Amino acid sequence: MATRKKSGRKYGKSAGKRVERSMKKRKKGTLRRGRGGKGGKVKSRKQAIAIGLSEARKKGAKVPSKRKSSGGRKRSSGRKKTGGRKKRASKRK
Repeated sequence: MATRKKSGRKYGKSAGKRVERSMKKRKKGTLRRGRGGKGGKVKSRKQAIAIGLSEARKKGAKVPSKRKSSGGRKRSSGRKKTGGRKKRASKRK
């Protein structure tokens, strides 16, 4: 027999309320990004959700941990990775 997965809430109720509050603030135009709200208005829906979730995390609500980044973007295999400007060949006599 196959074992069934436990069904439960991924996010707590308080986390949902935080996200809802941040969405309302965004709609009103008072939600700001950056540390202490010094970075300007938030226009993106996704960013508003992210702000709400991070606030909920800080308050100790039930929120899954952040996803780990993949470590930068992938480069095409044909290109060489160069560091900055190319050096000119100097002509010495």
